[in-house]
Amino acid sequence: MSRRPGASRRAGLLILVAVLGFALLFGVFIPIPRILALRFSPPSTTAFLEARRASLLADGKDGRIDRRPVPLEKVSPFLVTAVLVAEDARFFEHHGIDWDAAKAARARNRRFPKRRPMGASTITQQLAKNLWLSPDRSWVRKGREAAIALTMELLLPKRAILAHYLSAIEWGERVYGCEAAARKYFGVPASALTRSQAAWLAAMIPAPRLFLRDPGRHERRAARILSRMARAGDFRPLLLDEAENGDAR
Repeated sequence: MSRRPGASRRAGLLILVAVLGFALLFGVFIPIPRILALRFSPPSTTAFLEARRASLLADGKDGRIDRRPVPLEKVSPFLVTAVLVAEDARFFEHHGIDWDAAKAARARNRRFPKRRPMGASTITQQLAKNLWLSPDRSWVRKGREAAIALTMELLLPKRAILAHYLSAIEWGERVYGCEAAARKYFGVPASALTRSQAAWLAAMIPAPRLFLRDPGRHERRAARILSRMARAGDFRPLLLDEAENGDAR
């Protein structure tokens, strides 16, 4: 799972040229200043969070939402592993898009058209969507998501992408980010989550309200994630390697 810095940067530069060319040609908006700002601090809010707040207010409900961004150092390594094996096991190997996973998802969806479509969005793509886009499934939105994700991978360290993802995604009706989720469901900070608690939280992604309404399905998914965690081992060395190498992007 190791990434060679030299080869990675060369590939990254080629991708950057291609992405910027695509953006200029088709008028795709890439929020580069906002992406660069993520190197230094978490975003104050997200597009998905604001959409949820607007929905609550439109229904005449209180618009308060619990979100408490935390750095990766204050997140349990069990949760890091659980989320990676559940959502993006090749997170440290791709540049924003997992082409192999996308190909497999297309093949599976064509073979079983009546089943719920299988997704292949990476953590970086999910973060791009959560921060700046909408949940619609149009090709235009997917194109914007892909362009932003590729740019994020070139401008941000993997650690930053993962930290912002964990502090941005929904974990319930009014719960956003792993710190708020850990405190709501287990009464502990995200740093203190156990292995089984981490798997339980990761099993809620990417449809927490759906899984909360179906406890049996939720528990089965959590059990599968626990099994994958046992096989995957510890992702921390990859995060430490990146920090020690001082990612030059």
